[in-house]
Amino acid sequence: MTRDVAAVVGEAGWATAAELQRRISARAVGAWVAAGKLVLLRPGVYALPQAAGEWRVRLAAALARGGVASHVTALALWGLVEHPPGPVHVTVDLTRSARGSRGVTVHRSAGVDAERRRVGSTSVTSVERSLVDTWGRPAPLSRADVRAAAITAVRRREASVSELADELARRPRLPGRAELARVVELLAAGCQSELEIWGCLQVLRGPGMPPFVQQRRIVVAGEVFALDAAYEEVALAVEMDGAAWHGSRRQRERDIRRDALLATVGWQTLRFGYRRLTLHPEDCRRDIRAAHAARRSLIVGNGVR
Repeated sequence: MTRDVAAVVGEAGWATAAELQRRISARAVGAWVAAGKLVLLRPGVYALPQAAGEWRVRLAAALARGGVASHVTALALWGLVEHPPGPVHVTVDLTRSARGSRGVTVHRSAGVDAERRRVGSTSVTSVERSLVDTWGRPAPLSRADVRAAAITAVRRREASVSELADELARRPRLPGRAELARVVELLAAGCQSELEIWGCLQVLRGPGMPPFVQQRRIVVAGEVFALDAAYEEVALAVEMDGAAWHGSRRQRERDIRRDALLATVGWQTLRFGYRRLTLHPEDCRRDIRAAHAARRSLIVGNGVR
């Protein structure tokens, strides 16, 4: 009797040799592999050819022997990145072998069980550890991809800045550590997007720029506004407008109303769009310095401190 391969393997798309041999003979398993109807994922684990290329199938098979999903695979499970082509990543404790298999990279680490979390039924490292692990070995992602994932995780409150900082403190030899520490510092200061991080590094913290505070909250007529950057001594606000968020007519009208309300309590607002911030940062710095100097002269001239 001819057996259907998919029916024997089951809905998961993979099965162990022991599971298969409870349904068919070892000789039949060998014949299916030779015919290309089954693929050997790793010793003792087989998958349907169409399932073998799916990262979730490879991950499930890898985790059947223990360990947790980690690195970029964990970030994908947390919904912070799309899983890229290439191997899935699994971390096991130091008592286990780090030998991987086709499509699976295995890492060894002490204390991995303490970092075990769950996404659905899958064991996975915590968000903060997943971010730091991937930062150290980002390929095929870039560090910009990981930075964006960190921003998203903090914004969604899936990881706190303090948790990221604590995880980073445990990794003194992490490749690229200084750059990630700078990202964590900017997130702690209140940056909530890639554009704000760019603006802080390339514009607001540029040479000759006056000191500022981020995410300064101001209440006007019962409404609370958070300023991207505020020069409190001269009541000057700087807003960094992302191309997508601030491109609609409705949002522009909201911005005009917001700026007008802030003006009623003495605040002037400077707005810089994505293109100008990223293509002409020196022009933005010059405009901020000029407005800051003019406001300072006005306040001093009026005897206001």
